[in-house]
Amino acid sequence: MPEAVPDTELVRRFKQGDREAYAEIVRRYQDRVFTVCLRWMGDRGIAEDVSQDVFLALFRSLQKFRGDSQLSTWVFRVVINHCKNRKSYQRRRAMDLHEPLEGTRQNPDAPRRQIADEGPGTDSRLRAMEAQGMLDRALAGLEEEHRAVLVLRDVQDLSYEEIGDLLDLPQGTVKSRIHRARARLAAVLVGALAREGARS
Repeated sequence: MPEAVPDTELVRRFKQGDREAYAEIVRRYQDRVFTVCLRWMGDRGIAEDVSQDVFLALFRSLQKFRGDSQLSTWVFRVVINHCKNRKSYQRRRAMDLHEPLEGTRQNPDAPRRQIADEGPGTDSRLRAMEAQGMLDRALAGLEEEHRAVLVLRDVQDLSYEEIGDLLDLPQGTVKSRIHRARARLAAVLVGALAREGARS
């Protein structure tokens, strides 16, 4: 199996006009970018839109990448900025409410209509989906600074140093923020589980 071409070489080729080099960058990062977008936005359709916006922005700005940091750090900085911007847009447009069951979809940025799937499925699969949904809602309810460090550390498995570079924070601050974020997430999940138990 041939050795993977380093990111730096792909960037160099792209700057020389090799568009296939950019296609390889997209293939290399698309899954990780989409995962961050999905965890941040909490909606698959919106995450797909944001991911596309990210790679379009990367294509337009890659010529300016000087290599002062790793390409992965630069990519995730772009992802975080786009996710923050879309969240701000949603808040301004009051887009955090799900659309009604009746009527047509008024805005393509609105969360997807959520209707229970009545098709066949196992109980374990349903429980896993419910648990994932509960986790996604808990993440979405955290303050942005807490959600950011949890997604980068626990979803993307970035190091404290990488997270510090991305968020312009000292490593000590990153560690303490992750500790507080995990405690807050645990509290939110305990509350959600208690409410589920009360309803059952």
